[in-house]
This record gives sequence, structure tokens and C-alpha cells, in this order.
Amino acid sequence: MADKAQKQAGSVPGKFFVDTECIDCDVCRQTAPKYFTRNESGGYSYVYKQPDSDEGVAECEEALESCPVEAIGRDGDAE
Repeated sequence: MADKAQKQAGSVPGKFFVDTECIDCDVCRQTAPKYFTRNESGGYSYVYKQPDSDEGVAECEEALESCPVEAIGRDGDAE
């Protein structure tokens, strides 16, 4: 389960985040490329844009469910 206190640098505030357990596998970037990107120097993914549609939320949910190390989380405090 992703830890909100360990969000990756660069993550924008909002419903989804990536924590420091990310292994840079590319699953989230392939599943939801409009919302996840790669930090080239750090070798990890992060949320650079929060979804603003039901379709976008569904893509991010799919990325969350597909993450092999459960590094993607939902911020229950964010809308």
C-alpha cells in the first residue's frame, strides 16, 4: 500500500500519488500517460497532472491496480 507521507518529489497535489517504493517499471506511464511521467535523473514515476474526467480517473485507477509494488496511492484528503 502506497504511503502518502512518502510521495515522490514533483507529484502534484490531488487524488493520486506515487510513493518512494516506485521501481520505474513504466506500467503507470503506459497505462495513463496523460497523468504519470518519469523523473529521468531519479529513475521513478510521479503524477504530473491529476485526472479531470471520469475517463482519466479510470486510467489512473487501472494504473494503481496494475502497479507491481503498490507504489501508487489515493489521497483520501484530496478531491
